[in-house]
Amino acid sequence: MRLKIPQFLLALVIVGGLMLGGCSAQQAANNASPSSTATSVATEASTKTTTEASSVSPNPNNQSIPGMKDLPRLEGKATVVMTVKGSPITIEVDGTNAPITAGNFVDLVQRGVYDGLSFHRVVREPQPFVAQGGDPKSKDPKTPTQLLGTGGFIDPKTGTERSIPLEIKPKGAQEPVYSKTITETPVLTHKLGAVAMARSQQPDSASSQFYFALADLAFLDGSYAVFGNVTKGMDVVNKIQQGDRIEEAKVTQGAENLKNGGK
Repeated sequence: MRLKIPQFLLALVIVGGLMLGGCSAQQAANNASPSSTATSVATEASTKTTTEASSVSPNPNNQSIPGMKDLPRLEGKATVVMTVKGSPITIEVDGTNAPITAGNFVDLVQRGVYDGLSFHRVVREPQPFVAQGGDPKSKDPKTPTQLLGTGGFIDPKTGTERSIPLEIKPKGAQEPVYSKTITETPVLTHKLGAVAMARSQQPDSASSQFYFALADLAFLDGSYAVFGNVTKGMDVVNKIQQGDRIEEAKVTQGAENLKNGGK
């Protein structure tokens, strides 16, 4: 269904919440402004309409993207249980259709990266949108609010932020499309309870920040990488407030499907 004009304009504003900021407070402020958000999302929308979705990137095991073959990869599915305010949220992580994105998430869970991090952005008004968290900077309660949403996972092996390529598999395709948005319907869509990666305007910039879809958000399909969905505990997700922390996240099934994971 096509969005009506007022809804589309609203989407331009709220989608900016999924955009990761830069490393400075000024950059973070710029990314949070409605005008810059509308411009960046409009640019992405323009790019999306010109993308050749049928041009599928080579298998991610090769070096079509430098370092990609060394990234964590989930071959199959896994289950992650995330505890927020004492209540569990069960997430099915889909490495069959999003192997790199799912592998990155499971690897971070196993490393304990998400334990203690907060949900720094929760949008429910004027309509349900997302609950976004996973910024390592949020672990320190003294981190200035304007910096939350600008951080990513720093790989201890390299001392630099680990980013993963945008990965979206169109229906009927054998492999996901990498590093570009698509116009075809993805296998994994932004239905209520979907779990996806936040990123900056650059496609290959997702790191550790993720979000729960608080409604069906079809207008995000093809632009952001969905890698799983909530199978139990959506009532818990619906009660998440800005500032709530992830007490613990652990892999309860499918850990053996993770390849190239760290310690």
